[in-house]
Amino acid sequence: MDFEKAMDRLEEIVNLLESGELKLEESLKLFEEGMILGKDCQDKLSKAERKVYILKNGVDPLKEENTKKKKVDNEIKNVLDDNFDLFEGG
Repeated sequence: MDFEKAMDRLEEIVNLLESGELKLEESLKLFEEGMILGKDCQDKLSKAERKVYILKNGVDPLKEENTKKKKVDNEIKNVLDDNFDLFEGG
């Protein structure tokens, strides 16, 4: 289901739940459907935001984050390697 149709269905579900005219079982089914649709919409929005970021900045934020983490990990490893002799029985 595309984003717009999912949002329309979510709005419909909210209106039905807010009406207070549904039985408990019906409400629970609609609530579950709404939660699934909401997660799907959030995933689609996240993907769209990432694509816009890549187009604007020429860099994938997820890969950029991984690169920064690897850089920090390497710096920590280098410091430990450079100072390892401090921890040896000397």
